[in-house]
Amino acid sequence: MFFQVTEHKFSKHYNCDMSLFGAFPGSDTLRLQIDIPRSFGTYYAEMQIYADSLDFPDDELKYIPFEWSGIENGNDVYSAVLDLETLTDGNKAKGLFYYRYKISGAEEEVFLGGEKPTVLSECGEAGDRQLLLFDDSYRTSEAFKEGIIYHIFVDRFFRSGKCKVRGDAFINPDWDNGIPQYAEYPGAPLKNNMFFGGDLWGIIEKLDYIASLGTKTIYLSPVFEAASNHKYDTGDYLKVDSMFGGDEALKALFEEAGKRGINVILDGVFNHTGSDSIYFNREGNYKGKGAYNSPGSPYYDWYSFTDYPDEYECWWGVDILPRVKSDSESYMKFIFGKVIPKWMNMGAGGWRLDVADELSDAFLTSLRKTVKKINPDAPVIGEVWEDATNKISYGRRRPYLRGHELDSVMNYPLRDAVIDYVRNGNFKKLETVTGGLYRRCPKQASDCMMNFLGTHDTQRILTVLGGREQGELTNEELSTLRMSVFQRKDAVRLLKLAYALTAAVPGVPCVFYGDEAGLEGYRDPFCRRPFPWNNIEEGLLDYYRKIGEIRKSESLLNNGLFRNIVCREDLYVFERSAFGKGGYKLLVVINRSERTLPLVFDKKVDELISGEKGINEIELEPMTAGYIRLPADYEITEENFR
Repeated sequence: MFFQVTEHKFSKHYNCDMSLFGAFPGSDTLRLQIDIPRSFGTYYAEMQIYADSLDFPDDELKYIPFEWSGIENGNDVYSAVLDLETLTDGNKAKGLFYYRYKISGAEEEVFLGGEKPTVLSECGEAGDRQLLLFDDSYRTSEAFKEGIIYHIFVDRFFRSGKCKVRGDAFINPDWDNGIPQYAEYPGAPLKNNMFFGGDLWGIIEKLDYIASLGTKTIYLSPVFEAASNHKYDTGDYLKVDSMFGGDEALKALFEEAGKRGINVILDGVFNHTGSDSIYFNREGNYKGKGAYNSPGSPYYDWYSFTDYPDEYECWWGVDILPRVKSDSESYMKFIFGKVIPKWMNMGAGGWRLDVADELSDAFLTSLRKTVKKINPDAPVIGEVWEDATNKISYGRRRPYLRGHELDSVMNYPLRDAVIDYVRNGNFKKLETVTGGLYRRCPKQASDCMMNFLGTHDTQRILTVLGGREQGELTNEELSTLRMSVFQRKDAVRLLKLAYALTAAVPGVPCVFYGDEAGLEGYRDPFCRRPFPWNNIEEGLLDYYRKIGEIRKSESLLNNGLFRNIVCREDLYVFERSAFGKGGYKLLVVINRSERTLPLVFDKKVDELISGEKGINEIELEPMTAGYIRLPADYEITEENFR
């Protein structure tokens, strides 16, 4: 297409221009405007909109004519008013729509859509445009948006020495150089009964260190009683594992973290239990009858048996993880009547939900309702690996972000895009993911996205950025594979760039324990090595602390608007700004080139990472980032970076 058409939206609900967004309360009214170059000779324009066919296969295409309303800056301006309630016919579940524009000109007719925030693209290449409607009452956690999240795999963070070792477990005493227990090949059976001895008391001892990173939320890997070191095979939802310090240690952690203004959220593993659990009891280690022992067990209807008792539905076929029917009435009564209230009343400040895709909508809705009744500001974050606004799971469209199920999700698309950009310069992917996701997502949900570079399920980010490709290497080979000095130096440089970027886009930056200290590691379990307390990469740690300090103090990074300005292989620039006028804005500049980037301003600015204040010129060194505070009325466009 040889000309550019832009879309603008004015929201009655927000009483301001919301052109960057494509998600609105269902009761909102939008004044839509499209600006079309006069050279096209437009004589007719309309919107064609339809409901998501997965939920509403019989919904008809609606045609909304636009009226010519004048000429601005050489463009014909066409506009229409869209009352969003007319789209839903009172059905609040009808939340996902797609639309395109049909524009008839003097010599041709075009259909425009795509997912760029304001610029329309031809539908043949970019597809239709998405519109998500959410419940008017949708509110997400305010406290969660502040500071950073620190994600701790409990057994590998710090050991206090206060906890006794179970009889069927053993400790690897080599904290500094020990290799995690690994299977012969990925997916092979493994007991996971080797521990390094990290516990909740140990986390308490290191709370000042954790706070120094700008942490406002600690996200713990599972802490409930379980046979394994990772605890994703829950044995008893109502007990904290004794090797982690039991209930007493968790309560103490809640209290001590709270004194430092830090909230603690728990990992809710509600899709499956362990076979070695009070509920299933295949191994017979618990008193009473589990589902495996008797059809008369109170837990029998939680599980799906195909040939009782030895054939049953498992999580991804792993027989030590029997899958729970999350919409079982007795299971939901147990989780929402006992489990959630016990831990939240003790001090848990929210939940991250393991494999949220496999939990039923009924379960998610009831869980969120239960959590918010106890603490309206407690976050509920789902593990969703794709775009949660239009996710299809088991043949169904999932309404995660329409106001009834989740506050937000883990931002895997962003992680992939950031890594691909800093490593390979893939700017198109980064622009599509940042601009598109932010456009499609309700703002209150995008502000609570868990933005991370590594987790317990992924390779260590430092290894991803500088290590050798794991390819066909065996677990034995990966267990001892490390980067060279030169690989590591380059990886640290890239990681600083990646973290500065991740910490400044919408959402909350989440640091996997040890990433800030330079911990290496390939796929699970090698990404779960003990924290390197005696070998910290100090320069990297200092950088994380600086970014964390900025992230904690700058409110625009918690909830400001987001707009991409420049996205090239060598340069990425975006801004965070406040609703309305006044105040200031933040310009984030990612210099991915090997040359110094001079930046000249005709007003005084502050550079937050270096700490320079009241300056007009900045020289951004190669492969570094800048956070620049500007007056709110200072206009920055792509032309400033030609």
